[in-house]
Amino acid sequence: MSNIETMQRRRSCRTYDPRPVEPEKLAELRDFLLSNHTGPFNGRLRFQLLAFDEMPAEETRFLGTYGVIRGARCFILGAVGRGPQAMEDYGYAMERNILKATELGLGTCWLGGTFRRSGFAKRFNLSEDELLPAITPVGYPGERRSATERFFRFSAGSDQRKAWDELFYDRDAATPLSRESAGPCAKALECVRIGPSASNKQPWRIVRTEGAFHFYLCKTPLYDTFFKDIPLQNIDMGIAMCHFELASLEIGQAGAWTVAPTIPPEDWEYIASWVARR
Repeated sequence: MSNIETMQRRRSCRTYDPRPVEPEKLAELRDFLLSNHTGPFNGRLRFQLLAFDEMPAEETRFLGTYGVIRGARCFILGAVGRGPQAMEDYGYAMERNILKATELGLGTCWLGGTFRRSGFAKRFNLSEDELLPAITPVGYPGERRSATERFFRFSAGSDQRKAWDELFYDRDAATPLSRESAGPCAKALECVRIGPSASNKQPWRIVRTEGAFHFYLCKTPLYDTFFKDIPLQNIDMGIAMCHFELASLEIGQAGAWTVAPTIPPEDWEYIASWVARR
């Protein structure tokens, strides 16, 4: 599959089939995790695939997800060094892991607040200057969704996305960008629109100017109150950057991330800009 096809195919999966993932797929995924250690802001990242079947049964008791995930026997864990834009780097890199798992035919689900962070952090040997922002289960999707999964999807509106005129703008924050005006880059913007985000809030806002796309965070008030060291919506911005970059490169719209001085619109926080290569 192409990257765009993989993004279109990806769905959050909370119920897993008990059949094990083939060793060759796990090996391929592990190799990818080892190679995936850099984000757009050059944060220090590391990832690990944790397979319950390779652990003593008593150790798995401390690795729970509060009933949100059913049947998963593998998880991808990740750590990022504390620092500016650490969450954006983490969201960008972890989403690449998730897309790789999707390409292999496996299900995943971003978990930012519904897992026992201390248990997974201990298993991952997290250092004092590292954070474990989020994890994902990995495995084959179950044939039927559990009642818990149906509730989460309904409450978050997981099958719905904001309209274009709420997310993408032309030259300023007052002029919506239409699909037609976006030209070839409409595909990359659509890949951002369908991307996953915490509680499906879709906090990204993008303004197109001559030769660049500027990414802003429109925070949901009080959303990150319970996770002050791990602002989930900054992770969402990294996911959006990942989708936009991979899709842009695939359609031949090469560019690079840069941080440029800019005055953000009211209630928006500037994150980064994708500048086209000439």
